[in-house]
Amino acid sequence: MLKIVYPICCGIDVHKDFVYACIATTENGVTTYKSHRFSTFTKGLRELLSWLLSHDCKDVCMESTGKYWIPVYNILETECKIVLAHPKYVKAIRGKKTDKKDAKWIADIFKHDLVSGSFIPPADIRQLRDLVRYRKKLTGFSTGEKNRAQNCLTVSNLKLDSVFSDVFGKASSNIIGHILANPSEKLTDVSAFRTKGMKATNEEIIEAVDGNICPEQAEKLRIIRDHMSGLDLCKANLESLILSIAEKYIPQIDLVCSVPGIDTFSAISVIAEIGVDMSVFTTSKHLCSWAGLTPQNDQSAGKKKTTRISRAGVYIKPLLVQCALAAIKAKTKHPEVFNRYNALKKRRGHKKAIIAIARMLLTAIYNILKKNEPYKPELYAHSYDTLPEHRAVSTEEAIFILQRQGFIVTPRVT
Repeated sequence: MLKIVYPICCGIDVHKDFVYACIATTENGVTTYKSHRFSTFTKGLRELLSWLLSHDCKDVCMESTGKYWIPVYNILETECKIVLAHPKYVKAIRGKKTDKKDAKWIADIFKHDLVSGSFIPPADIRQLRDLVRYRKKLTGFSTGEKNRAQNCLTVSNLKLDSVFSDVFGKASSNIIGHILANPSEKLTDVSAFRTKGMKATNEEIIEAVDGNICPEQAEKLRIIRDHMSGLDLCKANLESLILSIAEKYIPQIDLVCSVPGIDTFSAISVIAEIGVDMSVFTTSKHLCSWAGLTPQNDQSAGKKKTTRISRAGVYIKPLLVQCALAAIKAKTKHPEVFNRYNALKKRRGHKKAIIAIARMLLTAIYNILKKNEPYKPELYAHSYDTLPEHRAVSTEEAIFILQRQGFIVTPRVT
């Protein structure tokens, strides 16, 4: 018989306009249930809190349905201990599902402590996380507009991307602005647009702008450039707000910045995702699993079906991969990272190696924040920092190695 961990608890089934709450009270091995439906307006959620407190219920479990769980969490978090569960862990059996039964099922499995709760950071970290994720969205919007602008130039036979490394740099932007201001005029002199460090000659640039932009594409390009300017302004204002909120975490940000490949905004983004209190994660392995950087356990009958990483960490995982790509480029500054990447790449390939480096960085961040100490590269120097000694192989072993690499080995004719 399963142990009753929470004698009085509540399961909540969350929807857009209403929630169903079911209180399960267990006495002498017998469980009684009280169910009620509440509106998701603030008044209805306050009534839900009063109803829970009147029944002396402070342990609550609910599923994380989109963004609908957040208003409920905001009202209940001050008085109740809330376990927020992924829907796949609390989903009822198909064919026996109603809103009322779902709430009762959540209460039933929660009273035995069978629900794994999701990590919910403190309120200030949640606000910082929301702003950092919005910054990423603005960056994506800006990248999309740059691609559309490039398409306008391509279909208009303006090959600026062939002579400029950055089509949206100072010189190229000035040339595009001149073309849009004088679409019927043929550009014959570009010496006024030259900047320090330009490698393309005037003749190459003139050949690149020898195109014909139609009025429709010109107007589209103007709209795109205006939108890009607005996005840059919004992003600058947002970054100023993020920096003001993150000011209270400057000591932790400085510590995270000591990790290879991580700059200030990357450190802020990592802290916005995982917080600064590492006690919520049992070990660094739990944190890496939460971030989706750990191979799956999918084994049956002694056979491993897959070791792919999970889809978790949709924000922090790409960020850590970018930081890992930056870290392996600093060969002399961070040889412990570069050597480990090379050792893994030879055996497992680039993709698995870079995920391993991202996991290494997250493990370092976990220990740094937990111990309040900066990054120490000597802790990550292992035997792969030195090249292995070559060993002698027999003729049969050499043939097997060549065949495994795809070579066809034929006996030598004497």
